[in-house]
Amino acid sequence: MRLFVRLLKNANPKIEYYSRFSPSPLSIKQFLDFGRENACEKTSYMFLRKELPVRLANTMREVNLLPDKLLGQPSVRLVQKWYMQSFVELLDFENRKPEDPHTLNDFLEILIDIRNRHNDVVPTMAQGVIEYKEKFGFDPFISSNIQYFLDRFYTNRISFRMLINQHTLLFGNDTNPAHPKHIGSIDPNCNVAEVVSDAYDTAKMLCEKYYLAAPELKIEEFNMKAQKKPIQAVYVPSHLFHMLFELFKNSMRATVELYENSNEGLPPVKARVTLGKEDLSIKISDKGGGVPLRKIDRLFNYMYSTAPTPSLEPGAVPLAGFGYGLPISRLYARYFQGDLKLYSMEGVGTDAVIYLKALSSESFERLPVFNKSAWRHYKTTPEADDWSNPSREPRDASKSTYKANR
Repeated sequence: MRLFVRLLKNANPKIEYYSRFSPSPLSIKQFLDFGRENACEKTSYMFLRKELPVRLANTMREVNLLPDKLLGQPSVRLVQKWYMQSFVELLDFENRKPEDPHTLNDFLEILIDIRNRHNDVVPTMAQGVIEYKEKFGFDPFISSNIQYFLDRFYTNRISFRMLINQHTLLFGNDTNPAHPKHIGSIDPNCNVAEVVSDAYDTAKMLCEKYYLAAPELKIEEFNMKAQKKPIQAVYVPSHLFHMLFELFKNSMRATVELYENSNEGLPPVKARVTLGKEDLSIKISDKGGGVPLRKIDRLFNYMYSTAPTPSLEPGAVPLAGFGYGLPISRLYARYFQGDLKLYSMEGVGTDAVIYLKALSSESFERLPVFNKSAWRHYKTTPEADDWSNPSREPRDASKSTYKANR
């Protein structure tokens, strides 16, 4: 703890300095062009040694706007310590010349260390929110601020890892021999249906482990640009896999639990992949009973989960966990200007649609910026709702004493 306080004191002026800069969003095309045509390690180093501290400083300034009671939780303090340590390590390269024979290799090793240090940021921060909720309960205003912050915090983390992965894959020994044509973490010819199948197979294996059964998959493709040809995209397969895996887990869990005592067998999960002029869309449809409309927004709320809180045992992969699967999957979709939406019919099932940009030149990073607008979001007190507000649970009309005047 003393080391953290000392680091914080020494680094605070630098955090304030770097947070004055806005992050520089890149498009998938820019990532691709740099890695394919003029991948220069010195150029990447010169960009990252400033851009990474900028992105870290923006989120580190913003985390301090959270309630003190949340910041005081052990898990949240641990995450802050990781970020501070990474920021301080990056500052060591502030004035180091790329011509120094050791600089580029040292930088590469530090990036790998930082990436490994941040591996458990999502579950650790989730644990911090749980600690806070258990001690202090649920407050709608604070919950709204936590939702706003975590969307931005996790988006920043996705972008941070994207930059690190591109550098280490292009200039380190991280190259995956199974994907020699990838440019860093980007597949210039990502076969979308194959990623859909891979995500389904992984979720199916997990579902069968827990329930001893899993629904089958049916895939359809509609390629408006080149009919009857497989749909390909310039994208990050690991991001797409993450989104699809979460959607398949949810669909399988809902389907198996609804039909577990039925003799009809499990209805299949359907995937439809379409490519238009602007959008590449993937729809996952199930007949798992659906979700009431009033609960849809909750599914994207970090303070809400339909499943029991999972064990934090290392290596455990729960079929349903902290309730972070959907909100973080939506962040992955939005990161390159796409989106993820749910359309549900209670009593029937749910359609989940992933929207991605069809053109890599339009797939720019969507990054949070620490500024006065963000600051005001945390400081503005909630105002009275200007719409009528019924009770949270549906009213039982049969017990009502109200009688209409005739």
